[in-house]
Amino acid sequence: MYSKVKVFSGRSNPKLTEEINSHLSYPEGKIDFRDFSDGEIWLRFQNNIRGADVFIVQPTNPPSDNIIELLLMIDAARRASAKRITAVIPYFGYARQDRKDQPRVPISSRVFMDAIVSSGANRILTMDLHSSQIQGFANIPFDHLYAKPIFVDRLKKLIAGKDYTMVSPDIGGVKFSRSYAKVLNLPMAIVDKRRPKHNRAEVVHIIGETDFEHVLIVDDMIDTGGTVTEVSKLIKKRGCKSITVVATHGLFSGDCVEQIMDSPIDKVIVSNSVDIPEEKRFSKLEIASAAQLLADAIMRIHNEESISKIFDFKYK
Repeated sequence: MYSKVKVFSGRSNPKLTEEINSHLSYPEGKIDFRDFSDGEIWLRFQNNIRGADVFIVQPTNPPSDNIIELLLMIDAARRASAKRITAVIPYFGYARQDRKDQPRVPISSRVFMDAIVSSGANRILTMDLHSSQIQGFANIPFDHLYAKPIFVDRLKKLIAGKDYTMVSPDIGGVKFSRSYAKVLNLPMAIVDKRRPKHNRAEVVHIIGETDFEHVLIVDDMIDTGGTVTEVSKLIKKRGCKSITVVATHGLFSGDCVEQIMDSPIDKVIVSNSVDIPEEKRFSKLEIASAAQLLADAIMRIHNEESISKIFDFKYK
């Protein structure tokens, strides 16, 4: 059976793919990558994949070469007669522009979803989309994993015996935060956030529970860090003793690390959905692996089993 399953990695996050293959005990798929002098990408599958069930693991965080590389790998696999090609995208970039909310702007998530499908992907597997409705942009099977099982056990240990409150950093994240609050049995508050300009968050006030002792802030991603740091400052003024931030995707762009280190945040927990280089790692950071979750999803897709059954299990 395993001879017909091949899991390959792009150059975006090869360490995660290594962990996935380790959990699956699958042979490591090999691709030869080269860059032309002008920066164009050349690649070639080193394994025979004719008739194989091929899984290509590639987060599409910046630089844009990552998504171009994914498209080229999918196209190469299709032309090499792979039986089925699943694009495994732990972090789906360009998911934030999911609608035309002002004149003369693109719907970026639709553009790249169309590109992935037209390149030859037969299935998409991703985790905690920023906008879950973009699943509707694809006319192929789409498996959307929730990263909650990665974090829940360690969060239960964190909050044990302490008075914690779950805080949603904005109105849009209420459903996401509520799902964690329900599992952890925590009261919840919501932050009313405005964006006066691009990539700039402004916290206005807090709705709901405001008598904080310990706070857990949950979001799908940390990009510039502006939202969580501003929220943490407001919460700290209310006399909060500790603040822990949990996010599925840790992008940490710009001066995000400096902002977090200068903020009242005590701990930041993220998954390894994107590769976090050493220069973006900091003393408050804790990284939880998504490899087991993704490996189980890959195995179930190959065996034509239910993906939803994954969430009956727990991951550390």
